[in-house]
Amino acid sequence: MKRDMTCVACPLGCQITVEIENDEVVSVTGNTCKRGDAYARTEVTNPVRSIHSTVKVNGGYYPIVPCKTSGPIPKGAIFDVMKEINKVTVDAPVKIGDVFIENVCGTGVDIVATNNDEGKK
Repeated sequence: MKRDMTCVACPLGCQITVEIENDEVVSVTGNTCKRGDAYARTEVTNPVRSIHSTVKVNGGYYPIVPCKTSGPIPKGAIFDVMKEINKVTVDAPVKIGDVFIENVCGTGVDIVATNNDEGKK
């Protein structure tokens, strides 16, 4: 079986073809760099994604603060992770890197703040 995809590992956007036999990657062609090969292999065997979202802030200068996963999570866990993120409300002040959820959904990945909010003045 062959699977064609556009690589998103770098800005080049190479058109990659992955050949799969017996659920194993046999070859990857069309990539310009090593990152493309790694991306293609992961995408067909165990796709992962990063999530960027927001959480509510009590007493913040803004009503929400941006957050993200500290690393990639399995693609199949996206909806469960988003449900957990949507449950969170934090109190100001918030600092970049504050952990809002540890080990979200058992992925080994944390949800962390990506901006500061010192609160209302």
